[in-house]
Amino acid sequence: MRNRSDFHLEIVLSVDGLDVIDGRPASFRGYIVNPHRKLVVEGFRQVRKQWRPFASGRCANLTPLKNITILRNVGVIGIALFNEVGSDPWTSEEVRRRLKANPFPGRFATPP
Repeated sequence: MRNRSDFHLEIVLSVDGLDVIDGRPASFRGYIVNPHRKLVVEGFRQVRKQWRPFASGRCANLTPLKNITILRNVGVIGIALFNEVGSDPWTSEEVRRRLKANPFPGRFATPP
């Protein structure tokens, strides 16, 4: 995740319904990312400096799991962003430019 804004952001990430911070069911805990910095998440954190890498495979190969939430969210990457209290990201030039952008610039069909 790259924070291209001028604001501190809290980035909340989950993979398959599990919080990347500790591998438990997803919550609203996240990482604070400074302006113009990036966050690289290599897997689920187990202890401060150790990670369990994300794994991919076929659902049929999964062993029975105690937490059915994991099976309901297979393949889902969840991302939520929260700006700092008191900051107003809607006033940035980037946001104003995107809000005025034309998603159908002439060569595409007009929106319904």
